Amino acid sequence: MIIIHAIFQVDPAKQQSFLEGIRPLIHSSREESGNISYDLYKDTENENVYTMVEVWKDEEAVASHNTSEHFTSFVSKAAQFLTAPLNIKAYNGELVK
Repeated sequence: MIIIHAIFQVDPAKQQSFLEGIRPLIHSSREESGNISYDLYKDTENENVYTMVEVWKDEEAVASHNTSEHFTSFVSKAAQFLTAPLNIKAYNGELVK
């Protein structure tokens, strides 16, 4: 299982546009084969920071996602919403029961 945290520092003046722009990415990503979850969280201490927490079945699912139209479309316009470069961290993980 691959877990990805993508941290967005959003320009306060563009927060609504960011949320509107990322919704199609979230919905389409959840429909992808190999996606386990794809959720956006707002930081409770910094109102302009959001974290996308993605869980994928394997590296193949991540690679497919990274070339999808909805992903590449959002990535091509993401910088206009941000005040800092996107911070991405990927982890190998397994469910602990």
